[in-house]
Parts: sequence; C-alpha cells; structure tokens
Amino acid sequence: MPPPEPRPLPEEVLDEKFLAATGPGGQNVNKVATAVQLRIDVYGLRLPPPVFARLRLLAGNRWNSDGSILITARNFRTQEANRTDARRRAAEMVAAAFVAPEKRIKTKPSKAAKAKRADAKTARSAVKRNRGKVALD
Repeated sequence: MPPPEPRPLPEEVLDEKFLAATGPGGQNVNKVATAVQLRIDVYGLRLPPPVFARLRLLAGNRWNSDGSILITARNFRTQEANRTDARRRAAEMVAAAFVAPEKRIKTKPSKAAKAKRADAKTARSAVKRNRGKVALD
C-alpha cells in the first residue's frame, strides 16, 4: 500500500537554516547560501507512539538526540527550490510513518508439497551418490 498523500507540516515545528552549498557551481557556491538545513521538532508533532517509533526508524541517522530530525537539501541552485525539496521530503517521511506494516500470515506447506520436496531431495542425493571415481577394471 503506498503512503498517504503528504500534508504540509505545521510551521511551528520547523526551523530552517541556510548555508553555503558544496560542489560545483562556480563563484555562486561561495557567495550565496542556497543549501537548506530543515530541523523538525518531532515532539511538537504530537504523534501517536507507534507512528513515533516508525518515524524514528525511517529517519535513521537524521534523528538527533534532542528529538529532532535534520534534513539537508542542496540539490538545486536556488534557496527556494531547496527549501521546497526539504519540506517535501520531511512531509513524505512523516506520511510514510503513518502507514502501519501489514502482519505476515504464516503458511504451512501442503502434504503434496512436502512429498514433492522429499522426492526431489532423494533424486538429487542419488545423482550425487553415483558420482565418484571411475573404477578401471
């Protein structure tokens, strides 16, 4: 099941910081702070405990010890595009945390499947048993 459509996160839980991006881009990289660090206060979202636990797993190493998630966006050349990208990624992560994993239903092989497997093993062992050195008489 795909995650639900992400909704924008409330402004009061978001904190943005702009910094100089790295990589190619000429002098623009050195002069303009286009990269965005978006910090999300997870406790401010007031998530139910199971969703909170799934979000913590999804965030991985972006999760900080102070209970916030840090997302860095520097794929684009403009501040606004990076800002939009960071917010979109954050909203998608939170939306994905709301999707509960489906329970796995255990299945048992049928008697016919067990018999077929045993026959295959017997046939294979016979092939291996017949291998060996050739006796020269």
